[in-house]
Amino acid sequence: MSDNVDGLDRRLNQREAMLRHPLHTAPIANVRTNGNIPNTPLTASLISFLLGGVFSMGLLLFLMGGVISHWWATYQLGFFIAAWSGFHWGEFAVTAGWNLEKCSVDSFLLDNGSMYHIANGSAVIEYLITLYFKPGFKSHTWISFVGIIMVVFGQALRSIAMIHASTNFSHTVAYQKRETHRLVTDGVYAWFRHPSYAGFYYWAVGTQLVLQNPVCFVFFLCVLWRFFYYRTRAEENYLIRFFGEDYVRYRSRVRTWIPFVP
Repeated sequence: MSDNVDGLDRRLNQREAMLRHPLHTAPIANVRTNGNIPNTPLTASLISFLLGGVFSMGLLLFLMGGVISHWWATYQLGFFIAAWSGFHWGEFAVTAGWNLEKCSVDSFLLDNGSMYHIANGSAVIEYLITLYFKPGFKSHTWISFVGIIMVVFGQALRSIAMIHASTNFSHTVAYQKRETHRLVTDGVYAWFRHPSYAGFYYWAVGTQLVLQNPVCFVFFLCVLWRFFYYRTRAEENYLIRFFGEDYVRYRSRVRTWIPFVP
């Protein structure tokens, strides 16, 4: 009888060890996955491979300054493609490296809602249509240069924020306070109240400057403002519930640095 119990214990321990293996994509923390993309190591490796290939092609096109023989193959589009694929790979990589307990295939943020993909698709369409009919509208190099700086800054800010917050960071709003959840107010959080949001804001707006898309630039500004305004309001209500006056004092002294999001 004792041998059967010991054998059961060993199998349970082995199962628990498998669930905590670094290559496993099942979150240890109480995190729900969307379920639209298979949450397996095979899927994660395949997505990483595809994103890496897209990133490499985009970066090569950007570094080459475009391909003259193909009107659409510009350095601007190459940078946008590299920035987009690099962002999604980076989301998973940072989560896997510093927040493994919440890591899943959803950490790529590819299943981020239809509006997100419509916005990026619209940006590419606007760029190509304008480039084809009015190529002179895309010739302001300094605008693209400013956009590149914003994209790099935004990506760095978001990744640094996720790394610094570690297990205190979540891609979704936390509705319940975990025992290990602490209020992070040092590092980059001493300068930005929501640095991951600010980083994405400047990253996304910067991509439209790189592409020199006036329509999508305004569209992104409006949509991102609305999203982050209401997102921060909802999230901060829970943070006040979790941390009380500590968060109220933190909020009063640190800005978001997102335009019109107090």
